[in-house]
Amino acid sequence: MELPRRRFLHLAAGAAALPAISRAALAEVYPSRAVRLIVGFPAGGLTDILARLLSPWLSERLGQQFIVEDQPGAGTNLATENVVRALPDGYTLLMATSTNAINATLYSNLKFNFIRDTTPVASIARTPLIMEVNPSFPARTVTEFITYARANPGKINMATAGIGSSLHLAGELFMNMTGVRLVPVHYRTIYVPDMLSGQVQVVFSPIPTTIEQVRAGKLRALAVTSEARSPALPDVPTVGEFVPGYEAIVWNGLVAPKNTPAEIIDRLHKEINAGLGDPKIMMRFAEVGSVPKPMTIADFGKFIVEDTDKWRTVIRAANITAD
Repeated sequence: MELPRRRFLHLAAGAAALPAISRAALAEVYPSRAVRLIVGFPAGGLTDILARLLSPWLSERLGQQFIVEDQPGAGTNLATENVVRALPDGYTLLMATSTNAINATLYSNLKFNFIRDTTPVASIARTPLIMEVNPSFPARTVTEFITYARANPGKINMATAGIGSSLHLAGELFMNMTGVRLVPVHYRTIYVPDMLSGQVQVVFSPIPTTIEQVRAGKLRALAVTSEARSPALPDVPTVGEFVPGYEAIVWNGLVAPKNTPAEIIDRLHKEINAGLGDPKIMMRFAEVGSVPKPMTIADFGKFIVEDTDKWRTVIRAANITAD
C-alpha cells in the first residue's frame, strides 16, 4: 500500500531523529554500569598509578565503578587495539600516554591509527624524566656531561626501558641536539641495579622510578627533562637550561573509541578536570612527580598530533624500528 506523501515525510523525519534522540538519552543516563579504564602497562607503573588515583574520584562523581584494568603487551599496542575495537559507548576507555604517540611511527604494521581511531577525552598529567648518572661518573652538570661525552664518544652506556621507550627517545633527542654519542642498553627488566653498580652510566628515568635513589645520594640527578623545574626536585635544573629547546616528558590522558557520543566525552572531560583541581589528587600526583595538566578537548587533540610529529622526527633521524 502506498503511503500518503505527508504521512511518509512524517515517518521519515521521525526515523532520522532517532539516532540523535538515542545518543542524548544514552548520555543522560551515562554511566549506568561499570566503566573500564584500560592501561597498557603492568600494575605499579606510572600510568597505572595515575589511573588508580583518578578512578575513585570518577566513581564517586558519576555513581558507577571505574575499574582499572591492566593489559600490558606489545608496547601498549594490545591495550590500545582493544579499546579501538570496543563499542563507542563510553564504557571502555584508554589511559593513553606518550608511548601511543611514539608507537605511531615506531611500528609500521599497526592495525589501527591512534589519532584517527580514538577521540580525545581529557589531558591528565605531565611527568618529567630525570637525567641521572652514577655518583662515580665524573660529570656533575649537564655541561660537564656533554664535554665528557664528546671526549669519549661511544663509551658511555645509556640505560633504557626498551627500544622506542620514552627513556630511549629522550636520550636520542639529547644526542640529536648535542651531537654526543651514547650507547643505548635496552632492558626488559628494571635497569636500576645496573645504574647503582655503574654498569650503565646514564639514564633518563621517570621520576617515580628513581627519585628515592636520587634523594638518598645513590644516583646523581643532573637535570629534569621538563620545560620547567619539577616541584618534586626543585633544586635540580632542567636540561633546557643547558640545551635550549630540549623537552621530553611523559604525558597521560584519557581517550575513547572514535564516534563515542560527544555528550559522554564532555561529561567525562568535565569531571576529570574537576578532579585535577582537587587538592588531595594534586598532592598525590606530586608524590609521584607528576603535574596535573588540564586542557580543552581540542587542545589535547592538537597536542597529541604535535607530540606524534615530534617523535616521528626523532625516530626517523635515529633510524629506530621495533618491527
